[in-house]
Amino acid sequence: MSEQTKKLYRSRQERMIGGVAGGLGEYLNVDPTLMRLAFVILTFFGGSGIPIYLIMWLIIPESPSFPVPPPQPPEPPVQ
Repeated sequence: MSEQTKKLYRSRQERMIGGVAGGLGEYLNVDPTLMRLAFVILTFFGGSGIPIYLIMWLIIPESPSFPVPPPQPPEPPVQ
């Protein structure tokens, strides 16, 4: 039994600026608005929200434009 691994991508649908908060929301199964609020709070309390967002924008790849199919189990050999 193999479990499909989740991958972190920047969102194409839930995007305000770079899709970072939307991608984190999809990955963590949280509303993207809460992720955006977290970045705003980090910005006001300590000033680290904007640099973290910009670094994540550069590092996290954008989601594929086509849906990624789940991996298929190998077929048994033909005898």
